[in-house]
Amino acid sequence: MADADLEAIRQARRQELQQQGGGGGGGGGGDKGGQEDERKSREAEARASILSQILDPAAADRLGRIRLVKASRAEDVENRLIMLARSGQLRQRVTETQLKEILEAVNEQTQEAEKVTVQRRKGGWDDDDLDDLLNDV
Repeated sequence: MADADLEAIRQARRQELQQQGGGGGGGGGGDKGGQEDERKSREAEARASILSQILDPAAADRLGRIRLVKASRAEDVENRLIMLARSGQLRQRVTETQLKEILEAVNEQTQEAEKVTVQRRKGGWDDDDLDDLLNDV
């Protein structure tokens, strides 16, 4: 990832913080919604720019198809790719095969988080308990 892109992202963030800190004194709250929308659009543009630089066209196409099926999974993969790019661990563009490997890693991680363990009590109800319950009525 180019240093110029990182600097552009940092500059946009600085401007956003200055606008929030300096313009919060007076006036109504109607302008905050517009600022929030603008901030979200800038973040989306920055993410798209980073992803276009680090993804091979075939990998970008696959990620787009994943987004159609499950947007949360695509966002998890995008976050991991951006993290790898920012930390300097990506030396070249990510191919479709590498994207599949990252997708499998994210899939394993989410499966472990979603695993449910059921523990049953031992020594629960038996026939005598049922008879006692029915006789009390």
